[in-house]
Amino acid sequence: MARNEATQRQIDAARPDRSTWLSANAGSGKTRVLTDRVARLLLDDVDPRHILCLTYTKAAASEMQNRLFKRLGEWAMLPDARLSGELRDLGHEGTINAETLRKARRLFARAIEAPGGLKIQTIHSFCAGLLRRFPLEAGISPQFTEMEDRTAALLRSEIAETIASGPDASTLDAFVRHYTGENLDEVTAEIVRHRSLFDTPCNDETLARAFGQKPGLTLDDITASVFLGGEQALLDALLPALQASSSNDQKAAITLGRVNRLDASALPILESVFLFTASAKEPFSAKIDSFPTKGVRTTLDEIMPQVNEWMARVEEAREARLALAAIQKTRTLHDFARVFLGAYDRAKALRGWLDFDDLILRARQLLTDPAVAAWVLFRLDGGIDHILVDEAQDTSPVQWQVIERLAQEFTSGEGARADVTRTIFVVGDKKQSIYSFQGADPDEFDRMKDDFATRLRATGHPLQDMEMEYSFRSSSAILDLVDHTFANSRESGFTPEQGHKAFNSDLPGRVDLWPVIEKPDQDEDPEWHMPVDVKAANDPATLLARQIARTIRKMVDDKQPIPDKDAPSRLRPIRPGDVLILVQRRSDLFHELIRECKAQNLPIAGADRLKVGAELAVRDLAALLSFLATPEDDLSLATALRSPLFGWSESDLFDLAHHRTKKYLWAALRDRASDFPETMAILDDLRRKADYLRPYDLIERILTRHHGRRNLLARLGAEAEDGIDALLSQAMAYEQRAVDSLTGFLVWMETDDLEIKRQMDSAGNRIRVMTVHGAKGLEAPVVILPDTGRRDIRIRDRIAISDGTAIWQTASGEAPAANLRARDAARDAQRAERDRLLYVAMTRAETWLIVAAAGDLGKNGDAWYEKVQSGLQAAGAVAHEFANGPGLRLEHGNWAGTVSDPPADVARATPDLPPFFQRPAPLPVTPADTLKPSDLGGAKALADESGLDEDAAKRRGRQIHRLLEFLPTVPQDDWPDIAGRLLSNGPDAARGDELALLLAEAGKVLTKPSLQSLFQPDALSEVPISANVAALQGRRIHGIIDRLLITPDHVLAVDFKTNAAVPATAQDVPLALLRQMGAYAHALALIYPDRTVETGLLWTRTATLTMLPHDLVTEALRDTPIA
Repeated sequence: MARNEATQRQIDAARPDRSTWLSANAGSGKTRVLTDRVARLLLDDVDPRHILCLTYTKAAASEMQNRLFKRLGEWAMLPDARLSGELRDLGHEGTINAETLRKARRLFARAIEAPGGLKIQTIHSFCAGLLRRFPLEAGISPQFTEMEDRTAALLRSEIAETIASGPDASTLDAFVRHYTGENLDEVTAEIVRHRSLFDTPCNDETLARAFGQKPGLTLDDITASVFLGGEQALLDALLPALQASSSNDQKAAITLGRVNRLDASALPILESVFLFTASAKEPFSAKIDSFPTKGVRTTLDEIMPQVNEWMARVEEAREARLALAAIQKTRTLHDFARVFLGAYDRAKALRGWLDFDDLILRARQLLTDPAVAAWVLFRLDGGIDHILVDEAQDTSPVQWQVIERLAQEFTSGEGARADVTRTIFVVGDKKQSIYSFQGADPDEFDRMKDDFATRLRATGHPLQDMEMEYSFRSSSAILDLVDHTFANSRESGFTPEQGHKAFNSDLPGRVDLWPVIEKPDQDEDPEWHMPVDVKAANDPATLLARQIARTIRKMVDDKQPIPDKDAPSRLRPIRPGDVLILVQRRSDLFHELIRECKAQNLPIAGADRLKVGAELAVRDLAALLSFLATPEDDLSLATALRSPLFGWSESDLFDLAHHRTKKYLWAALRDRASDFPETMAILDDLRRKADYLRPYDLIERILTRHHGRRNLLARLGAEAEDGIDALLSQAMAYEQRAVDSLTGFLVWMETDDLEIKRQMDSAGNRIRVMTVHGAKGLEAPVVILPDTGRRDIRIRDRIAISDGTAIWQTASGEAPAANLRARDAARDAQRAERDRLLYVAMTRAETWLIVAAAGDLGKNGDAWYEKVQSGLQAAGAVAHEFANGPGLRLEHGNWAGTVSDPPADVARATPDLPPFFQRPAPLPVTPADTLKPSDLGGAKALADESGLDEDAAKRRGRQIHRLLEFLPTVPQDDWPDIAGRLLSNGPDAARGDELALLLAEAGKVLTKPSLQSLFQPDALSEVPISANVAALQGRRIHGIIDRLLITPDHVLAVDFKTNAAVPATAQDVPLALLRQMGAYAHALALIYPDRTVETGLLWTRTATLTMLPHDLVTEALRDTPIA
């Protein structure tokens, strides 16, 4: 492959011997560079165990690992010429000879067989592995488990309840006096997220400094600064003049009249009169020379200088008053955080849990603790030579500290192996930093680059600072728009120097800006019978969603050509899977888009995130479970009956409920059981099992045995499968954390906040609708951005940071300067991140970007629609008439031409199924039961035998058998003691005379000389045997031979019998015993076909052995009746 500027830049960035900091535009192939660098490291004989590659998500780690193994696997199979070309394209600089090719082919095996595998993982996974390797040094359990978000939320709630009823309840009471939320879930989560800010106890001096006040500030100090003396006289003079003036002055007089005493209580009243409001040009500044009105000021000309000075003091005191209130409020926050975090850490330690933040914080502590850090780094220093960091712009400051410590040794030129080349490779893009809610800080990207550059420069191996501006994804039309849209957004991370270039410069591209769907003057109310959450027919979001769905439908039906560089004519018809619809949030528009696409019968992948509790299938299953837990729950039973699980109609349910005479619906259904036999069969089965089955098993029974999964999917579609599987996963998770109970599981699932992420990168030929955050790393030929209207910036965090101290946010009207600065900084950061989010959204498009909006755009120009509109105008877009009105279009390349047929893998028809797929499966053949040789029918004792009943006879037989099995293995002197132990307990226990008689009978057998050969060491005891016996029509037998003697030419099988009456001859032996020994003889003949097989019965009462002729037992066996 010929190299050009773009590919050469990739090759240079992947050099394995240079530390590199790479800023990579969207679509520039950074994953390719990462895999190339790892492959080149392996080619340079770097041990796979010495490479650490840190990615941002598990999906990214999996993708990179799959790409690398795919490439290495292909190398293993390529012929020499092609493999040589691959290595040259990779940038391999050495001589490519036979040894090089052999080495390249072995890389796949080396990577696969590396102990622990290639370390391509998220930083959380790496930190978890680090902590498991050094648990003692980290002070944690080596068996710790990682908490899920839901588990953490439940634990935080449990701790808050414990604090409320414990000795620290007063701390919580003081805290909630200032807290206005509905519950403590959000604020406790925020405290945990900012836990490092609460590590050090916060004193009054620290708090005062955070709010810009002097330590020891009191309300009396503030009051004294406002009331110097003489203010009462000024007030007495003001009031009559104000009352005699205009309406505004009269209102001020009424307000000032509420001042009873000139103390702290008067300050808010004076501020409301003497200071401007929040909406003024200079909010809350003194109304000097503006209050009172001009006429009153003229009348009170002599005292106005004193009034103006008083107003100035009120203005100055307001900041101190608000700061003091905020200090007191923040103190309660720190007090509660200290108690809560302590309890939270203890609860986690007790359970052996760590949350995701713990993994990073504990790893940082492990790597910075003076007592153990040197030891840990020494052990690691011998195992990591090359660190690669992906998506560096989304790495949080704490995560950077972990990376910094890992690289500290070899960036200082020292370490365990100073003679080994060691590098760090970082790739990221500040313009794509969109995860601030997870702690990402784009400014850290530049700060860490400068830090590593300084440190590496000192080692003589400077950091290679590179940029990749070529996009292998998008058309130049889209990239031109991107550059013009963000030309003046330096504060958001965009610089004119880092522009965008299209690698495929001749690839046609198009950007369309549809006209805005304005908000109507009046909503059209939906029909009365429609659900209350149905939006008005003329709602802008509904209209836009319908317009988008119809446009896609028309594109597909008309086979709209879209560029495809792999198609013969460079154009092909559009497919539903080519369309990616991106929104900023999962609002009403998000759900309307999915609904309208389904209405147009378009294949759509559904929502990218699934609220488990909100899924219809999950609700139906939960309703049935609720009824099983509480049969008196009429609503749950009615919901379950109307669901696809039972398929009742409205009229069926009405008939049962309306005409019932019993209070409860279940009682009425039970009385009419004969009218609903199928329903009752299911409910009765489930109610019988509800108290005994685990929740998981009970749900599986509903889904499988009673066809619940089939019925739900038939009604709700294949997308219901995700919700069902998520419910089963939650049932499994619940069972791991709590004692199984149906009621407990329902409480666990009662909230619908639980969400699962669905993988949308392999959605097949279906439209994808997802958030921009979820689309990071994805691409599509056609991208539609419908959610580009007004979106106000709201600061939801209750905790802000001032001078490194956590402070509690307050309402704007009551916020001191420190809070206002923190809020303004948060707004600026959020505004910048929205710009970067728009950049990510726009750069998902390969050839066609469509931008639309519905409703209000706002007035400050911050709406995405307005930004794109300005960019289009600057890029030279032209007016274009769309189906819904005039808009703008920016187009590049030739969109007209012959459309190629779709590739074969898309165009092929569904294959015909073989006929056996259409036939029901045959009923399984039940195998015949295995026969027991001792139960083949016939008498087991002589007709005149009397004595013990059957149970007692069997018990005595087991006792004798046990003695004859074990006593031959021990000396005769020990027989009494061993016999007592063998028969000391259980149902066969024997003592006293009974034990003596049993031992005497067994001893007589064991000491008789003619029987000694049966109990020699080489004789086998209790031998299991199984075979298919032809004389029993081929049926399988399975039995146990009491004693088996095997010689080179002879086999003897002997069975012990404890019958009271012993037959005189073999012909007198009871029929059942002959059949048993015949079965043994025939089975042994199959196993030992070259040896003579004999059988005999040893009668323990008389210590005699009766040998059985083979013909006799065979004849008895053949006469056996087979059922």
